[in-house]
Amino acid sequence: MAAPMPALHAPDPPLTDGTITLRDLRHDDAALVSAALADPEIPRWTRVPVPYTEADWHEWVEDAGAQATLGIGLHLLIVDAEDRPLGSVGVNEIDWDRGTGDIGYWVAREARGRGVCTRGVCLLTAWLLAGTDLRLIEILVHHENAPSRAVARAAGYAETGEQRGCARMGHDAADFVVHRYPAETGA
Repeated sequence: MAAPMPALHAPDPPLTDGTITLRDLRHDDAALVSAALADPEIPRWTRVPVPYTEADWHEWVEDAGAQATLGIGLHLLIVDAEDRPLGSVGVNEIDWDRGTGDIGYWVAREARGRGVCTRGVCLLTAWLLAGTDLRLIEILVHHENAPSRAVARAAGYAETGEQRGCARMGHDAADFVVHRYPAETGA
């Protein structure tokens, strides 16, 4: 019988590197986040619905809260020093028995190319490995998504040479490149 899954909570205080902060999702972020998610590049590589509405955001905030309570996911907003949303990073597909999770992310168009996502992935990865029972984190990126593959590498994740489907993305085909941290650990 599997062990019960621990609830997850947004880090308190929020994670920061002095440039960006990872904090909980809030309903009052709806207008800014829905505007950012109108960029067609985000739904192209994620499960973000098109069009993305403020109602979608409110539903996601509730769903993300339920995932955290169940211990199966934790989703955080990446914000700047003025608390403006720049993107999101979260852990999905948590398997507590194996000690594994899968990080996913997106970044608003105006925040791309500044290291925002890499910083967010690094902060979340370090916190997950130090503060939870997770021992291995993966990032699955569609093989054609060069910018997201670059983020994974810049955050210290190693491409494993493995490709597989991504359940959370609804893909059974082996279209996703597996990146792993720590790199020397096998799954």
